[in-house]
Amino acid sequence: MPAHISLITLGVADVAKATGFYERLGFVRSQASSQESVSFFQAGPVVLALWGRDAQRDDADAAELWTGNGGIVVAQNLASEVEVDCAMTRAEAAGARTLKPAAKTFWGGYDGYFADPDNHVWGDRLQPVLATG
Repeated sequence: MPAHISLITLGVADVAKATGFYERLGFVRSQASSQESVSFFQAGPVVLALWGRDAQRDDADAAELWTGNGGIVVAQNLASEVEVDCAMTRAEAAGARTLKPAAKTFWGGYDGYFADPDNHVWGDRLQPVLATG
């Protein structure tokens, strides 16, 4: 079986509040799968889940490991600098905190970063096509 990612779960302080934030970003919550304690969003070929931070920690038996943000950045690649700028503006309007305004990068791309209300870091970026193989 080839390596792949099918689900990203973000542990959040308040599922309802986080769900509202992601809906304001434009994600559509699955009505069939979501419950009061967890929300699921189809995000391209990957599912984004929002689950209570404590419930996720306990389910994973990860109390001694999870002391804060794990240094993960969730990102979306976009087609143009204009789309990156629009995505950053939309995130801020939804309640995100801009960490790094969108700008040209040293590696030839264009990106910006924001934090969601639970301090999960997101990047919006235009970058050269990644080589695989």
